[in-house]
Amino acid sequence: MNVVVLISGGGTNLQALIDGQLDGSLNIDIKSVISNKADAFGLERASRANIQTDVLDHKAFDSRESFDQSLIKIIDQYQPELVVLAGFMRILTPEFTRHYLGRMINIHPSLLPKYQGLHTHKRAIEAGDKEHGCSVHFVTEELDGGPTALQAVVPIQEGDTPEMLAQRVLTQEHIIFPRTVQLFSEGRLRMENNDCLLDGEVLPTEGLQIRSFDQE
Repeated sequence: MNVVVLISGGGTNLQALIDGQLDGSLNIDIKSVISNKADAFGLERASRANIQTDVLDHKAFDSRESFDQSLIKIIDQYQPELVVLAGFMRILTPEFTRHYLGRMINIHPSLLPKYQGLHTHKRAIEAGDKEHGCSVHFVTEELDGGPTALQAVVPIQEGDTPEMLAQRVLTQEHIIFPRTVQLFSEGRLRMENNDCLLDGEVLPTEGLQIRSFDQE
């Protein structure tokens, strides 16, 4: 399955996908890693794996619309069956999300629909939550609002700082992100009528949930 990955930073989730491609656990061919920042370390990860990289600096455009239109042109050169947002820190225009509807996924560090947007770990701790985690979801026009495919749940421990919690959540991201990509590549996971379907069955709002309380 042809895949294009969009990043803005370090690319640890990208690395999980690259590792899966290299060891054969993922039936994917990452055609390009695209970043809106030329200094994103994820580009170095891609280059080390002999994967094509592209940079499109959003600061060179006068609007989100013009940036997204140029981004579409680059992505579509690779004819991807799936577009993966792996820490791509851009709010996408409706035109862009509609263009890839049903074939673009994102990973978000919260148990959606809780804590859309930024600073999710801090917000979960301050709210007194007992659980936190991460979600992989299909991308729609609503920010972090598309149907959820997989979630990993981790406990919030006494004395947790946002940084400590973030690290445990990130470990789970590296597990459920490749798993979601593989389910999609196998034709088992799809989006239909704003629902997530796994093996033809509509998933609940939280998607397929994996609990990781072995970390306590």
